[in-house]
Amino acid sequence: MQERQIEVNGVKFRVRIDGPEKAPALLLINSLSTTLEMWDGQIDNFSGHFLTIRYDQRGHGGTSSPDGPYSIDDLGQDALSILDALDIESASVCGVSLGGMIAMWLAINAAQRINRVVAACTSANFAPKEFWVSRADVVTANGPSSLYDSLLGRWFTPQVDSRNPKAKSLLKTMLSSCTSQGYAALCQALGNADLRDQLSQIQAPTLIIAGAEDPATPPSVAMELFGQIPDSGLVVIPGASHLANIEQPDRFVDATLEHLIGSQRVRGMKVRTEVLGAEHVGRAIENKTAFTSPFQDFISRYAWGEIWTRPGLDRRSRSIVTLSVLVAMGHLNEFSFHIPAALGNGLSKEEIMEVLMQCGIYAGVPAANSAFAKANEILKSLE
Repeated sequence: MQERQIEVNGVKFRVRIDGPEKAPALLLINSLSTTLEMWDGQIDNFSGHFLTIRYDQRGHGGTSSPDGPYSIDDLGQDALSILDALDIESASVCGVSLGGMIAMWLAINAAQRINRVVAACTSANFAPKEFWVSRADVVTANGPSSLYDSLLGRWFTPQVDSRNPKAKSLLKTMLSSCTSQGYAALCQALGNADLRDQLSQIQAPTLIIAGAEDPATPPSVAMELFGQIPDSGLVVIPGASHLANIEQPDRFVDATLEHLIGSQRVRGMKVRTEVLGAEHVGRAIENKTAFTSPFQDFISRYAWGEIWTRPGLDRRSRSIVTLSVLVAMGHLNEFSFHIPAALGNGLSKEEIMEVLMQCGIYAGVPAANSAFAKANEILKSLE
């Protein structure tokens, strides 16, 4: 994890970066009233597959609050400028509420830089404008923390304590970090923003997420977005209100990752076939029975769809680790089909020999001796 202060557009943004440097980028965009900590429940999952960037909005958390008014264009340019400052040419983007609107703005106005979009608990027009004028007046007079009780009833279901015991205290902490000036100016931006006539311009594959019990942006609003964005899908998360990612983090992660990188099973079968070869995987699938099928599915989803798809190690490195562990454990059957996989992942015969030599020291001579015999047999057959 790396936290930075990035100054762009006259604003000092607090930005946090997680995940492997060479992984594809994912930009997470917050709602009004929250800080980048709103993603704490998902960050481990997201950063396992992406270089994940999150930041505090203007006047929230550790980000400064210049004089308003702000517009949705300003907020969209903030996101782009942060990507520019980090030398990120393109990214997928996931936003909640205000963040979801900014995500859609990016897909409309910077299409060449946006790979995929997740727009959660959001709208293309947060009308009526008078509501936001009134909220800005309340915040200016009493401070953002004065909204806590009213937000609590709209943003979480009554069962939130059993789903995420930290949700209420997190909201209170995030809300207390907001400045009155920045919060009121964001209210003005939301009151004036209207993307409805531009939704058909979104070309990036887009997932719309709604909380089944969200009174602020109910599923009917999500259905409108779904109907107007050309390449879109819709997921309604049960037992969630407006901050669905906080109340139902696991369901939110599952839906988001399936959209961004495919389901565990689909991406697992793809990687399994690429590494082990179509012939080997085809035989395994062909020989499946009702008894073995659940285990084959388990392997595809978790070994290949979860671990082998993580960007923290390249496939070459994963082959070295896999060969070493299989030798140490004496699993020569699995070891035999990971030899051609290792070659396909970039290891040479000489490097495989060095792996086995290393195993001779740390896994024992008998284990390495058996592995050398099996590897020699496999390599000769490949010649």
